[in-house]
Amino acid sequence: MGISALTRSEDIMETLLEFPDNRLLIELCGEFDRNLAQIEHQMGVHVLRRCNRLAVIGEKTAREQAAAILRSLYTRLESNCDIQAGDIDGAVRMGRPISNHALTNGEQIELFNTGIELRTRKKPIEPRTEAQKNYVANLFANELNFGIGPAGTGKTYLAVAVGITMFISGGVERIILSRPAVEAGEKLGFLPGDMKEKVDPYMQPIYDALNDFLPTKQAQKLLEEKRIEIAPLAFMRGRTLSNAFVVLDEAQNATTVQMKMFLTRLGEGSRMVITGDRTQVDLPRGVPSGLQEAERILKGIKGVNFNYFTPKDVVRHPLVASIIEAYEANEAPQTHYKQQRRGAPT
Repeated sequence: MGISALTRSEDIMETLLEFPDNRLLIELCGEFDRNLAQIEHQMGVHVLRRCNRLAVIGEKTAREQAAAILRSLYTRLESNCDIQAGDIDGAVRMGRPISNHALTNGEQIELFNTGIELRTRKKPIEPRTEAQKNYVANLFANELNFGIGPAGTGKTYLAVAVGITMFISGGVERIILSRPAVEAGEKLGFLPGDMKEKVDPYMQPIYDALNDFLPTKQAQKLLEEKRIEIAPLAFMRGRTLSNAFVVLDEAQNATTVQMKMFLTRLGEGSRMVITGDRTQVDLPRGVPSGLQEAERILKGIKGVNFNYFTPKDVVRHPLVASIIEAYEANEAPQTHYKQQRRGAPT
């Protein structure tokens, strides 16, 4: 890949990137140049295609960052990895800030080389933000982890991916995935069918994550053999979970008693991950969230690790982060008002 810069104006410049493999360049651009359009939208630059070159036009910082991202994406293609919209979003997140020293010396910035690789049966999984990278590292390093943050930040997805990776490598003998069977703000009534059919709707998000990492037939076989278990939180009582990777999803909907029960299931050779969003508690009014209680009680205990995510770590549609931030901004004045009311003299 070659690179040169031509002055367009005092502030706007053009950086030319040359890519030797035209087939990979086509993949880099994406169908109807959608990958380029995404980079333009997220980085605030213009990208023009000229034969086997891409011209990146914009202000210096944005232009250099976009050029570094394009080079890293091309390197990814050279390694026989494909590019999806999420990979571009992750490259943008992981690529900031970019040092001018590295760019001016033509060094390749390894946006995807985080030192952490999650190998599943379907595809490799890579952290897309710094918080995600630290979270994954902590899941391997610690026996008990909490992942706390808004929806769409990859808390459960990455936890299941780490569980699959450890299962494949022989680090654990089984995977146990659980969540409270609590409706999200509406009563679903009595569901037909046997116990599995009744609880499956609550477990569907976990099935979705699992199906992303394992072929359907293999996942079904492992479920039938109980080497992977998906069960409501209530089914954990009385068990000792040894040599297992255990995930509790939507933990904000566990009561204090349920949370204590679950945490004390941890057995020899196991790792446990508790994920949740403190802003989405669906418990009855007046019932405290076990996640918030656990956070207060267990903070500072050696061996218990807390990982926090913000709307900046959302890896779903970019609008999701904006929606979360808008709701947080709307709720902040109300929370402040309630605190003032509680603290006001009567």
